[in-house]
Amino acid sequence: MKISYIVRRFLFLIFVVWTAATVLFFIPRLSRINPIRERFAEIQRSTGYAPRDLENIIKAFEIKFGLDKPLVEQYLDYMSSVLRGDLGVSLMRYPKTVVELISQALPWTVILLSVTTLLTFLIGTGIGALAGWPRSPGWVKGMVTPLMVLAAVPAYLLGLLLIYFIAFRAKLLPLSGAYTTSRFMGPELSIDFILDVSRHAILPALSLILASVGFWALGMRGMGVTVQGEDYVNFAEHKGLRQRRIFYWYYVRNAILPQVTALALAFGSIVSAGILVENLYGFPGIGSLLNAAILANDFFVIYGIGMITIIAVGVSMMLVDVLYPLLDPRIRYDRK
Repeated sequence: MKISYIVRRFLFLIFVVWTAATVLFFIPRLSRINPIRERFAEIQRSTGYAPRDLENIIKAFEIKFGLDKPLVEQYLDYMSSVLRGDLGVSLMRYPKTVVELISQALPWTVILLSVTTLLTFLIGTGIGALAGWPRSPGWVKGMVTPLMVLAAVPAYLLGLLLIYFIAFRAKLLPLSGAYTTSRFMGPELSIDFILDVSRHAILPALSLILASVGFWALGMRGMGVTVQGEDYVNFAEHKGLRQRRIFYWYYVRNAILPQVTALALAFGSIVSAGILVENLYGFPGIGSLLNAAILANDFFVIYGIGMITIIAVGVSMMLVDVLYPLLDPRIRYDRK
């Protein structure tokens, strides 16, 4: 693989991030909602108190956050601060910075949603590969129908069913939360805390896995059926190779390539799936933070979470392009 290809791919990544960041900047402003005014209106509704000089206070905060400037100047300030790694200060939790809020919420999302995505990919791809293999047992192929049903059910509906039957009725697992607040004052590095967090994460992880595993299984099954008629599979069978070798090295290895691409794109849906699931289970992750920022019109937190998601998806796609030749020897980037 030529270094020039990696350089071109990296420059394309920068272009994609810049384009997405530009779109992300202008979308919240299409609503023409003043976030400062909305924040004070919310405080007034909840407390019943309104300062006499409210307009002066709103103007002072607009100057503080740069919202009094023209839109083009706000955009240039935003892009320059992003290049410096400064994502600004949160409007809803002032004076905390966006970096502080994201750093507190990100570990919960990484632990829950990223690990769940990888497990769903491995389980679904394995089941789909076996379901599409003609020599698999009948009970494996029969799993396709229930997986199709689960793939049509949203994760939050499955979460409600799991909460009711497993947590509420059977009382086997906690109803909500990331850890037992009566036992721990906050996150800590201990075996008891890790076990407690794992116990709270079972139901959220299970709802996400059940809702997504059918997608991966059906995709892998469809690609496996297509690969079965390829010449290299037929040639391997005529050579008398062992069925296990044909299955792994000729069938799965070629059918899994679109799945790997979908895996990189799936990381972009982590936040969107986590908004409902994390709020349903009370997990203090990126999804819950983004939902609160949207309700409070906190532009800076929305921008920060959006930038992290954009960069994660872009880097994932770049890594997939670089790793493709390792998965499929037919792919070469050094050819003219």
